[in-house]
Amino acid sequence: MLLGCGLLYAGDTSRKGTTGADQLLIPVGAKTVATAGAFMANTTGTEAIYVNPAGLSGSESSEALFSYTDYIAGMKLAYFSAAYYMGDLGSVGLSFKNLNFGDIPITTAANPDGLGATYSPSFFVLGLTYSKAITDRVRAGVNMKYINESIMATGANGLAFDFGVQYKFLGNLWLGVALKNIGSDMRYTGTDLQSKTQVPNATPTSYGSGIYEPVTESFELPSIFELSFSYLFEISQDNSLMLAALYRNNNALEDEVCVGGDLTVIKMIHIRGGYEYLTQNQSDSEYGLCLGAGLEYNVSNLIVNVDYAYRSLKSFKGNQVVGLRVSF
Repeated sequence: MLLGCGLLYAGDTSRKGTTGADQLLIPVGAKTVATAGAFMANTTGTEAIYVNPAGLSGSESSEALFSYTDYIAGMKLAYFSAAYYMGDLGSVGLSFKNLNFGDIPITTAANPDGLGATYSPSFFVLGLTYSKAITDRVRAGVNMKYINESIMATGANGLAFDFGVQYKFLGNLWLGVALKNIGSDMRYTGTDLQSKTQVPNATPTSYGSGIYEPVTESFELPSIFELSFSYLFEISQDNSLMLAALYRNNNALEDEVCVGGDLTVIKMIHIRGGYEYLTQNQSDSEYGLCLGAGLEYNVSNLIVNVDYAYRSLKSFKGNQVVGLRVSF
């Protein structure tokens, strides 16, 4: 049944640009970016909150993750998440994702060159995640997200959910399924949309002016369905190679296929790579090759991971991501 769902083409290219809150689709975590997000089936800990909430309980320790992305056109993306492991009760996590647009000059129809002042939109996502290992092979999780977009005195709010499952077969094979960004439509409202105008056919003795606010068009969230497989090749006691493939079904875009690999050397050094491409209209694909590396080491009772990733783009300078994850 899952394979059949994965092969359905719900993405419609004629609906491009009809969804909003696309900051939900910007990947976080250097490990995730370096492998093109393909490791949805077996990613664990705080990195799994974005990839697949089921994996949060896969790490039998509490964790904290900070990720910073040099995105496009001067925009920056900061992400923080923390998880608390509760043993047989599962794991809970909190996450915060903020997209910084920088300072933008304020212009009007009468002053197209600017007023000498600036504004900065505020786009953030606040998440609460719960995950539990149902058996020694099955994990399930849910992530609830509050979405806020503010542009001066105008804004939109929404609520969305992610659902995920991870299953481990006999041997070193994992299966992952995730349904993301399922929630309410969003609509912009606010005082900046209001205009003052003369009321038509007003009498001289009546109040001749009024304030109106146009009803803005609502927009859907960019919901997606993902199906992924991962397999671990044990080269030796201290060296291994993990490979993964992911199929992503978008509600308003061509479907995507992502592949990734993670080579572990002496249980400390990680060399990663990935590739993502569209199943249709490949020439329109903005993303492609992803590369990265990581270092894992123990400091007292802490396990510290420092990661870096590079994501190539066709129309902009490539994204650079740095991440720090601490397990305790």
